[in-house]
Amino acid sequence: MAFQILLNFILAFTWMFILNSFEASTFIIGWLLGLLLIVMMRRFFTGPLYIRRIWAITKLALLFLKELWLANIQVFMLVIRPKLDIQPAIFRFPTKLTSDWEITLLSALITLTPGTVVMNVSEDKKMLYVHAIHIDDVEEAVTDIRNSFEKAIMEVSRP
Repeated sequence: MAFQILLNFILAFTWMFILNSFEASTFIIGWLLGLLLIVMMRRFFTGPLYIRRIWAITKLALLFLKELWLANIQVFMLVIRPKLDIQPAIFRFPTKLTSDWEITLLSALITLTPGTVVMNVSEDKKMLYVHAIHIDDVEEAVTDIRNSFEKAIMEVSRP
């Protein structure tokens, strides 16, 4: 993947030097033409195209921003109520992620979302212990995390 990115930038800069134009628009056109060449030559590369991983990273970032926005609204609605009617809970989240950086990223995304905190990771790295400020159904919370953050992280990290 790194080779494909480097090759695309080299092709974009070559395009800029050929046209003797050092504007951003010329670079973007060169980058798009380089991407087109890489797509046409994809059978010569061993891994998948890097644009798929870039797209997966973009989707993960947008997913986090959406979840952050929704969690902020939920916490705000809990705070402005006259009577504090919350059901805090600590639950175990069994994760399918294996590498340290995947687990760290998942823990950070859960913790950065208002109303939830990852308290601990088990020794075998297969279980996260999560505290939520308000939770109605533990299984629903586990399913939500699995279908959102964990799935998006797997798309980024695995080809």
